[in-house]
Amino acid sequence: MARIVRPDEAGIRLAVDALGRGDVIGLPTETVYGLAADATNDQAVRKVFAVKGRPESHPLIIHIARPEDLAALAVDVSSYAKDLARRVWPGPLTLVVRASASVSRLVTGGRDTVAVRCPSHPVAHRVIATFGKPLAAPSANRFGRVSPTSARHVAEDLGDDIDIVLDGGECEVGLESTIVDCTGDVLEVLRPGAVTLDALQAALEDGARRQRVEDGSSGEARAPGMLASHYAPRARLVLHEVGESFDGKGAPILDFSGDQTDAARSLYARLRALDTDRVAVAHVILPPPVGMGVALRDRLTKAASGR
Repeated sequence: MARIVRPDEAGIRLAVDALGRGDVIGLPTETVYGLAADATNDQAVRKVFAVKGRPESHPLIIHIARPEDLAALAVDVSSYAKDLARRVWPGPLTLVVRASASVSRLVTGGRDTVAVRCPSHPVAHRVIATFGKPLAAPSANRFGRVSPTSARHVAEDLGDDIDIVLDGGECEVGLESTIVDCTGDVLEVLRPGAVTLDALQAALEDGARRQRVEDGSSGEARAPGMLASHYAPRARLVLHEVGESFDGKGAPILDFSGDQTDAARSLYARLRALDTDRVAVAHVILPPPVGMGVALRDRLTKAASGR
């Protein structure tokens, strides 16, 4: 099983050395734990796809140390994308932009666009900054399964397929980043997350106009997490709206209709617990579709489609 390593100076050095050899590591971020590799090394990136069991046509997110590092990865960046990078990064927001020629098309899934994020987790920042190169880092779990929010989750999921996992504690956000397509005149939200629609609009307010923002999450899978089935436990989930009556017949009930921050932070741990307890069926009470509730409903709907 992968070694769980403290993120002290020695641990950071172990991680950076592993990345330099072309290995993959478990890396904490504020959203979920990532399976990180040198984004400039195609052989290392192929290991990410192999360990996850992920199709190479499915794009990865590149993680950078500083917002200004976006310039080396992108061309023709829109003014509103630059505004978002300046106002939201570091944070749980991924920008899809036109990829420069230097970006491997293995990372982009063969597309001419690239997904980029600047994480706010101090351990992720130290690793990327010390390594000196961007990292490709999808969630550190098997493809389609429940995302990891602790180092233990990563070690249990991936076993001996990776050598080390840096232990950055429980993830603060608990949901994957919001992904927005910044390549057109209209900003499209491809995957909802902690940076909500209202937060995006507020970040783009310039006093004279508001950038148009639309929901593009139901279209073609142009970014991670857009497949109809994803984030799925082995248990079958039965979804219910708040106030809906149902016969649980003794099955566990997971209620996510309360505080949205707490619901997001605990979501994946609670789904994982169903499998640990060998639960066959569980009932889920959905949050209202406002704020982070939009992202929670997205994850739970896709998790329920996994069976």
